[in-house]
Amino acid sequence: MNRRDVVKTLLEKRGKLLVVAGLGSTAWDITAAGDSPLSFPTWGAMGQAAMLGLGLALAQPRRRVLVVTGDGEMLMGLGSLATIGVQHPANLTVVVIDNERYGETGMQTTHTAHGIDLAAAAKACGFKASKIVTKRAQLAAVRSLIYKTPGPSFVQIKVLAEKLPLVLPPHDGVVLKERMRRVLLGPRAESDLPDVLPKKL
Repeated sequence: MNRRDVVKTLLEKRGKLLVVAGLGSTAWDITAAGDSPLSFPTWGAMGQAAMLGLGLALAQPRRRVLVVTGDGEMLMGLGSLATIGVQHPANLTVVVIDNERYGETGMQTTHTAHGIDLAAAAKACGFKASKIVTKRAQLAAVRSLIYKTPGPSFVQIKVLAEKLPLVLPPHDGVVLKERMRRVLLGPRAESDLPDVLPKKL
């Protein structure tokens, strides 16, 4: 399957779904599907996407949260699967777009190209649903996990190892953070900011 088509299908009619993307290709993929203030693409935070998604899911328990990340990024953050399993957020789904390559450093093969099963790891960590997807016909069931089924859920989607044109999200991390805060918290987003000015004695 083509990664851009897969991500576009998962994000169609996304409504109020909150999306965190791992650095690199998955950030470009969610942006190609349509940039949104409800999306948080990461820059330079390899291994942290699932933990960011967990934080959002715990802070916003009435919202569905989707993490879209790559196999290389997920391999670096394997410990996060155990933490998610312990916290067991019903509103969180982690989707790994698995091309079996480190796309940002030269397309070297990752561990998944040599038989490492991330879905099995997630299952062992207590995810309620965990599966590997290899066919487009299975994406409807993945959408059901993302939008309807109590989680946490984990899906490893096998895609082609291909280099695609970059579709870059905003590059400023502060802008990305503040736009999501504003859409989630409204006027509170400004009032909740810490007072960084020194207080007079």
